[in-house]
Amino acid sequence: MAVITAPEPAVAAGPAGSGEAAPRLTVIGTGYLGATHAICMAVLGFDVLGVDTDAEKIETLSSGEVPFFEPGLPELLTKALESGRLRFTTSFAEAAEFGDVHFVCVGTPQQQGSDAADLRYVDSAVTELAAHLRRRALVVGKSTVPVGTAARLTELVQRVAPAGNGVELAWNPEFLREGYAVDDTLRPDRLVFGVSSDWAEERLRAAFGPVIAQGAPVVVTDLTTAELVKVAANSFLATKISYINAMAEVCEATGGDVTRLAEALSYDDRIGGRFLKPGLGFGGGCLPKDIRAFAYRAEELGVGQAVTFLREVDAINKRRRARTVDLVAELAGGDLRGVRVAALGAAFKPNSDDIRDAPALDVASTLHRLGAHVTVVDPAATDNARRNHPELSYAADALSAAEGADVVVLLTEWSEFRHLDPEAMGAAVAHRRIVDGRHALDPVQWRAAGWEYRALGRP
Repeated sequence: MAVITAPEPAVAAGPAGSGEAAPRLTVIGTGYLGATHAICMAVLGFDVLGVDTDAEKIETLSSGEVPFFEPGLPELLTKALESGRLRFTTSFAEAAEFGDVHFVCVGTPQQQGSDAADLRYVDSAVTELAAHLRRRALVVGKSTVPVGTAARLTELVQRVAPAGNGVELAWNPEFLREGYAVDDTLRPDRLVFGVSSDWAEERLRAAFGPVIAQGAPVVVTDLTTAELVKVAANSFLATKISYINAMAEVCEATGGDVTRLAEALSYDDRIGGRFLKPGLGFGGGCLPKDIRAFAYRAEELGVGQAVTFLREVDAINKRRRARTVDLVAELAGGDLRGVRVAALGAAFKPNSDDIRDAPALDVASTLHRLGAHVTVVDPAATDNARRNHPELSYAADALSAAEGADVVVLLTEWSEFRHLDPEAMGAAVAHRRIVDGRHALDPVQWRAAGWEYRALGRP
């Protein structure tokens, strides 16, 4: 694992030339985003208080344990706790008394039975905090929210807070990639500050002083634009992924090879090759629900036609899962009943234990419903998968999962799966048949070892 080093700590420095002390920070919500932000900001030299209503989560973090998988973060948590700069609490009153800048990092999941974002947790966190704000402070939203939320929360905060208009609200969207969250926090490719005053901008610049000093670009804008940046970025990324997967559908119908097509497109610097990668598609806790919420909000605002394409982006992504199931069935002879399938991967992406909207588990559970006996293996997400899908079987490693399998299907492109030995796997399975759902394997190598190899969008 690569050693991640932090930028030099911010030693009590406020805005340039201001002579002010570095602001004390609170982080409301200690899930994936919040815990990462709190830990990294403490390592940068700030005094940080993490806040959550989940006492068990607070106890876990306080004891030095990160409750999710993220490379490099456990070591930084230990460092931050030992420095004395990081503490955790369940008290909003303590947070209000302690902090100068309050980062709101709670989740905005998709509403049950709707494409809209569920803002209950954001509203609750902001209301609880505001009730105790008795002096000038800056509340900073980092959660991904529908456009217009910041304006509504500004009114809420100033109405509820004893300090009234002395409390301002800003928006600072996050751009973390699971598996790379530490580096994305310490060395972001950009910082976006949505503010309504020079004072709010100064406070944010002080709160990100060490990161800015390392050369991170800063985009200062209004609240509305800052809200839009994250959903626009995710929508663009999702569109690029679904575009090449749409081309995979065409290639399957015509006998073309989508991998060669993607390679040819990547040399065009107007297009580029990043994320122009065909396969099973995207999942996780961000892209799927964010593009749906964006389309829903656009329709509420009367501009739904402008983002109608996002509905098809979502539909293409879902079709890739169904097509992967079809490929497994085709290799098995058309009938999945009684077929033994080894499913390599459960997390929505490698270097993560996140199974939210994971294509891998969607495919595995669909295969199970169609009568297959499915054994799943994942380096990090097995416990989460077992809790959510107890109907599936689980193995400790790929060779164990493949024992007696009729078909192997690669669903999450972990490094250890990319480098599997086709001969060793061949000795374990009943039939050498593999579906490469992520285009992560060398088809020449696997076919040379006697495997029947199939992949989305390839002959």
